[in-house]
Amino acid sequence: MTTGHDEPIDLDELALRAAAGDRDALEDLLAAIQPRVQRICGRMLLYPQDAEEAAQDALLLVATKISSFAGRSKFTTWLHAVASNSARSTYRSLKRRAAERSADDMPVLADPRTTSVIAGSRLDLLEALEILGSTHPELVEPLVLRDVQGLPYDEIAQTLEVPLGTIKSRIHQARHAVRPLLAIHD
Repeated sequence: MTTGHDEPIDLDELALRAAAGDRDALEDLLAAIQPRVQRICGRMLLYPQDAEEAAQDALLLVATKISSFAGRSKFTTWLHAVASNSARSTYRSLKRRAAERSADDMPVLADPRTTSVIAGSRLDLLEALEILGSTHPELVEPLVLRDVQGLPYDEIAQTLEVPLGTIKSRIHQARHAVRPLLAIHD
């Protein structure tokens, strides 16, 4: 990532300046990360409009919560967690809205954003994560950071401030728990 002058942008340094209250650094940071946040949300949500909604929510969270970034992990790792959680939250909101519409006893066409058509799709994964989160919420974030966002185990451990062995164990448990939920049904 570079600036208009082809100088590399140090996101960690920019984030630390923003966390310290530098408004210009925050504006530069938000502009620099917007495409990345959009990609992260787009990996999890099927429709571009939904990914855009999640990305905007994630950018707002970054702007309001940047003071909590202390630099113990890479900023991009922290950002992946924020954006992934935002995408999951958007999915839950879409699902809740669809349920409210159908509860009105009006004939409603199924919302394709919350109805899984192909087993193993992103929607199946989001639904599996919702089920897993209802019983074992501590397993969801490590699984998303590893298997959806592709972050290394050590960065996940650092970001979540959990020992590396615990992270590996949680990811293993989460994979084991979601596997039957993602099985293709004939």
